[in-house]
Amino acid sequence: MKILVLNCGSSSIKYQLFDIETKEVLAKGGIEKIGLEDSFLKITLPNGEKETIYAPIPEHTTGVSLIIDTITGEKYGVLKSINEIDAVGHRMVHGGEKFSASTLLTDEVLRDFVACNDLAPLHNPANMKGVDAVKAIAPDMPQVGVFDTAFHQTMPDYAYMYAVPYELYEKHGVRRYGFHGTSHRYVTKRVLEITGMKAEGSRIITCHVGNGGSITAVKDGKSVDTSMGLTPLEGLMMGTRSGDIDAGAIPFIMDKMGLDTHGLSDLLNKKSGVAAVSGISMDMREVEAAAKEGNKRAILSNTMYAYRIKKYIGAYAAAMGGVDVIAFAGGVGENQGGIREASLDGLDFLGVELDKELNAKMRGEECVLSTPASKVKVLLIPTDEELMIASDTYEIVKGLK
Repeated sequence: MKILVLNCGSSSIKYQLFDIETKEVLAKGGIEKIGLEDSFLKITLPNGEKETIYAPIPEHTTGVSLIIDTITGEKYGVLKSINEIDAVGHRMVHGGEKFSASTLLTDEVLRDFVACNDLAPLHNPANMKGVDAVKAIAPDMPQVGVFDTAFHQTMPDYAYMYAVPYELYEKHGVRRYGFHGTSHRYVTKRVLEITGMKAEGSRIITCHVGNGGSITAVKDGKSVDTSMGLTPLEGLMMGTRSGDIDAGAIPFIMDKMGLDTHGLSDLLNKKSGVAAVSGISMDMREVEAAAKEGNKRAILSNTMYAYRIKKYIGAYAAAMGGVDVIAFAGGVGENQGGIREASLDGLDFLGVELDKELNAKMRGEECVLSTPASKVKVLLIPTDEELMIASDTYEIVKGLK
């Protein structure tokens, strides 16, 4: 069965085409700058090289058409026609409390999804554009939604509620939802497979650390707490996002800088985090290089970044009564051993013993980073959200055939 996975942003579309039986990626790439004059499709060739196709892409339907034409075309094609695609799986960002699992995208489901737009005004409408684009091109194509928030719907109320007037939750859904759920779910699944542990009784902390980052406490195979909240702004220090900040600082900043709510949102989401503290970049590789050269702000940024990860690991170990496995994923978590080491420094009281020599050289490859004597296993697990989306899509549509 061939599954096309789409991840649609407001001006971009990432895609991967899977042969789900073999888990082989047949084609992948992405469209950027939708609606602009210099829009393009960048594809990854089988040999790993990239090819860029410049074309007018005024909106998402044109973009999805270009992707399908490329997949089925003579030059780069891997399929003969769109009819060989059995289903499309979509990354859907915010499912609110309505969706605790992936689901077939019926008209009723889509109405419920659109009702969550207030909770993710930048992401959900963009996700819908992808669904509508596929519907316009192939009306009978089964489509499945895989929600970033779904994995975290197992959190208990005392973990997801905020201490604000209860009517804000009842009327407007103000609560912690969490994100990166598909990644945390994939990493949890691989941890159990690699270690041979049963979900029941397990205590796992999954660290999806990158330009956006979140940490999740997974007990008995289920999310019981996570660092992101109502929006993806809460929690860790990120590339351009502030992460946790005193709520009282918000009106203070607005007054001092003359900002309205839109200006404040822009400041905290796009002009803060690693980029703001380091004064160099949101790219942790560039900041790490500057820190090695002695740049004080880069050193401060890296120290803050790792310290917050360590604080959440400690808090979630306390919440679960201990921890058996700490797993790192995401662009930084998979590739920057220095951040992993700094994040675990001082956690020997939990039984964490890192193999520092191995950790320093491992990048993007599944492995155990802790020593044999460590009471807590430390794993590096490259995440694969697209495979998770494809697998969920297959499980849902296979009964329709």
